[in-house]
Amino acid sequence: MGKKLYTVNSAKFEVDERYSVIKPIGAAQDKLAGEKVAIKKVPKLFQDLVDGKRILREIKLLRAFKHENVISVKDIMQIPNKESFSDIYIVNELMDTDLHQVIRSKQQLTTEHKQYFVYQILRGLKYIHSAQVLHRDLKPSNILVNGNCDVKICDFGLARGFDPNAFQDLTEYVVTRWYRAPELLLMCQEYSEAIDMWSVGCIMAELINRKPLFPGKNYIDQLNLITDALGVPTDEEMAHITHKDALRYLKQLPKKKPIPFKQLFPVATPQEVDLLSKMLVFSPEKRITSAEVLSHPYLSGLHDKTDEPVSTKKFEFEYDHKEITESELRRLLYEESLSFHPLTE
Repeated sequence: MGKKLYTVNSAKFEVDERYSVIKPIGAAQDKLAGEKVAIKKVPKLFQDLVDGKRILREIKLLRAFKHENVISVKDIMQIPNKESFSDIYIVNELMDTDLHQVIRSKQQLTTEHKQYFVYQILRGLKYIHSAQVLHRDLKPSNILVNGNCDVKICDFGLARGFDPNAFQDLTEYVVTRWYRAPELLLMCQEYSEAIDMWSVGCIMAELINRKPLFPGKNYIDQLNLITDALGVPTDEEMAHITHKDALRYLKQLPKKKPIPFKQLFPVATPQEVDLLSKMLVFSPEKRITSAEVLSHPYLSGLHDKTDEPVSTKKFEFEYDHKEITESELRRLLYEESLSFHPLTE
C-alpha cells in the first residue's frame, strides 16, 4: 500500500492510502474500516531518546490495555525505511472533544452527566492501576469524550509501571501542576496510585465548580492553595514526607483550619461533597483507592462489579530500568509497526 502526502498549516503528513485526512487536527476517514479515526504524527523520534522511549512505552502500554474507557491503538502506519525513518504515525479512535472543552462550554451539566463522567474515569483507572501502572498526568484535556458522553482516558506519555511492594525512586516532575498531588509538590520520590486519585478529585471538583480548584501560579502557590483549602497538615499527615526543605516549609506555615467542603463546593450535592472529601485528602495513605471508590453511594446507580474489569497481567517495560540506544529504539518501533503490517517485511 502506498502513501499520500498532505500539507496542513505548512506541516507535512505522509499517511497510508487507506486514510483520507478530513481535518487539519489529524481527523481522517479509514476507507478500509469505514470509520473516522484520529491520526497522531510523532516527528523527530530520535532527537531525544528519552522522548522516543516515552513514545515506545505508550504504544506498548496502549496495545496491552483492552478497556472501554482507555484509548486504544488501531494502527501504526507502515514505516517505509527502517534504517532512516524519523517520524511515526499512530492511529486511535476519533473522539468528539475532551473534558476540558466540555467544562469550558456553556453546556449545562446535570448531576447524571457528572456521575457518568466520574464513574467512567474511575472505571478506567481501576483497570490501569490493576496492571500496576500509574497514569501520572490525569487532567480534563486527557479525558476524551464522545457526543453520547462516553469517556476514554488518553495520553499515557508520562505513565509508569510501579511495584506496590518495593521501594521505587520515581521522579516528581509529573502531572500538570494544577492536578498534582501534595506528595509530588513536596518532592516525595516514593508514591503510589494515590497521585492519580488526587487528580481525579481535582477533575471532579472542576466539573462541579466549572473552574479549576487549585490553579497555582507556581510550585509554592500550588501548595499554598491546597493548604488554604485543606488546612496545614498535622504531624501525622506529614509522616510520609522525607524531604527536609519541604517539611521545613510546611511547618513554618501559619496554622490554618480547613475550609468545609460544602463551602468549597456550594453547588455540590451531599454525596458529591462526601466523595470529594475522600479523594482530596492530604495524606496519600488515607485517600480512597480507585477500586474502593466505585462502591461509593454517589456512583451506586452505575456501579456494577461484574462489569468493572481488571487487567489479567502486570504491564512491564524493560527500558524503565535501563537506557535505550537509538538502534534498539528504531528496531522496536519498527517492530510495533510490523505487528499491524506483517506482510510488509
